[in-house]
Amino acid sequence: MASRWVLGGFAVLLIAVGVLGFLPGGGRGSTSNAPAYNVFHLAFGVAGLAFAVLGDRSAARAFLIGFGLIDLYQALASHQHWVPEALFRWTPTDDLLHLVVGVVLIAAGAFL
Repeated sequence: MASRWVLGGFAVLLIAVGVLGFLPGGGRGSTSNAPAYNVFHLAFGVAGLAFAVLGDRSAARAFLIGFGLIDLYQALASHQHWVPEALFRWTPTDDLLHLVVGVVLIAAGAFL
């Protein structure tokens, strides 16, 4: 049950980040507000919310671990200049957030 609550909260946060990125001025300070990056956050936020509400504990845990791995990939991709660097236009703040959030999500999915 806890994994579904964590996923639900994280999904709402992803949706908020995606929406804020489309506001005038970016609304997010020192993080990227590239349109593709905003859509990515919105899409995964909606998917995560669906898993939290409609899925079971295993689905929530899989989403948390999977998205945590995606976060870690993004941090590495930013430094290695891998896809989708040109579309997402990550900043150093994004890189730090991806590392921290990635580790936290993987731990939450593995241990909740």
